[in-house]
Amino acid sequence: MQKTSSRLLALLSLLQTRRDWSGEDLAERLDITPRTVRRDIDRLRELGYPIMAFKGPSGGYRLDAGVHLPPLLFDDDQAVALAVALQTAATGTTLAEDAARALATIRQVMPPRLRHRIDTMRITAVHPPENGDVPQADTQVFTDLSTAIHAHEELRFDYAQDRKAATGQRRRRVQPHHLVTWRGCWYLLAWDLDRDDWRTFRVDRIHPRTPTGPRFPPRDVPGGDVPAFITSRFRGSDGTTDWPCQGEVLLDLPATAVAPFARDGIVEELGPDRCRLALGSWSWAGLAAAIGRFDADVEVIGPPELSGAFARLATRYANAARTTTSS
Repeated sequence: MQKTSSRLLALLSLLQTRRDWSGEDLAERLDITPRTVRRDIDRLRELGYPIMAFKGPSGGYRLDAGVHLPPLLFDDDQAVALAVALQTAATGTTLAEDAARALATIRQVMPPRLRHRIDTMRITAVHPPENGDVPQADTQVFTDLSTAIHAHEELRFDYAQDRKAATGQRRRRVQPHHLVTWRGCWYLLAWDLDRDDWRTFRVDRIHPRTPTGPRFPPRDVPGGDVPAFITSRFRGSDGTTDWPCQGEVLLDLPATAVAPFARDGIVEELGPDRCRLALGSWSWAGLAAAIGRFDADVEVIGPPELSGAFARLATRYANAARTTTSS
């Protein structure tokens, strides 16, 4: 059985993970008796944690928030999760600096054992830059958007077609629903009132206007799954998470040389210098071009549309080569 101090920490950790716990569930998770759970609850109350008991078939406990709540405690697994989350938080925004400062502050109040575990974590979230640098979204814009999303209030903002351009901004009027991240950039998912459809807007190009508009009843995204809907939108598909154009080829390359660059494709080893690649893209020409970058002999398995795309690209490339030679 765990020592009392370790057991109290584990009990407090469980109480923080969800609103209500039955005494039997806590006893089972901690491998102790319900009587020991009751004694440990009393000890935590003596330390100042407002743990409420509620009635039920087997009774239960709830950790309530309070104005004099003592500092929260973290077990080893929570400390690791916290370090990972904060080191990768809000990549591509000014919130990244705030997350780094938060991690440094929390580190100072942790015991040496947990501090050492955090110090061994060195994680860097790398995202492909766009046009040479990563777009930075302003913290205040995040706050304004989050507030409007939570309050279900219409938003008016100026939207720049190019974040580096001072001109070319367009006025937009939307019902904001979610903030999402996709490949290093943050986007606002919203219902565009002027276009009567769902739209995604780069957060770093949004310049909110005040005041916000009237409240609106929230609506569900098609399919009810925000990640799946966003994935389908960026892949140009019809509402599913699959690419609209998918094909298979054989490449005269080792599978180990193809896999790191196949993204979400499937690579099957057929021999020491040959593999099968199943890949998708937003268009047949885009799929053929993506396969062509492997710089190896290609045999198309299917479908015919992919073979046709290779033929069209071959003609374009041949014409480009002749133009370059003649000039």
